[in-house]
Amino acid sequence: MMNACRSEGLQSLRLFITAEHACNYLPGKQARNLVVDPKAVNALVYTQLAHFGFRRSGNHVYRPHCVGCTECLSLRMPVADFTPNRSQRRTWQRNQDLNVRCLEPRFRLDHYRLFERYLKSRHPGGGMDDTSYDDYLAFITSAWSDTRLYEFRLDRRTLAVAVVDRLGDGLSAVYTFFEPGEISRSLGTYAILWQIAEARRQNLTWVYLGYWVQDCQKMAYKVNFQPHQIFSSGQWLTPTEERP
Repeated sequence: MMNACRSEGLQSLRLFITAEHACNYLPGKQARNLVVDPKAVNALVYTQLAHFGFRRSGNHVYRPHCVGCTECLSLRMPVADFTPNRSQRRTWQRNQDLNVRCLEPRFRLDHYRLFERYLKSRHPGGGMDDTSYDDYLAFITSAWSDTRLYEFRLDRRTLAVAVVDRLGDGLSAVYTFFEPGEISRSLGTYAILWQIAEARRQNLTWVYLGYWVQDCQKMAYKVNFQPHQIFSSGQWLTPTEERP
């Protein structure tokens, strides 16, 4: 398995390396991924791979494997130890007027329209600007994962949708998209705070927040959730940081 992970039951998995492509996080860099054979992945294997820093996108489970670069680091939070900082407490209180529904992962037109608005506002030119119905559904769902859509609503209006996978030991925050005009609500932060609370309610250990890149400003918010662990050099480490 090319030393990507060392765990009983994973040694026989086949891994593929993608062709190089422009990095989405660091300008001028080239990126490539290790991708697990989709035929071998199920919910149990997915949880095991998450322990080695892998993530899901559609049916694919992957981890960055770039030439000469190790900036993409998986980040997870031990939910029992989390205490919100002052800004996060304000965000929590500011959004208590929202109702949250847990929905099956299927296509909903209002979600898709919100996804379009979010991408055009927050990630213009990111390669997903003209996502079709099928592309959108293939991105957020898979044939084997335990995925839920958490919908955040104000009356009849959907303000945010969090795509979340239930792992054996935690929740994986796959993707969150929200109304770009609602800047004051900090909906991305609130969605993570809500997932932390939900993981606690389900007696789970972790919330996996995906990849963090130190020099990518769009990912800076992730390290504000403390304490957290970062997967580096084959192990999860807890960095020593002052709380903001």
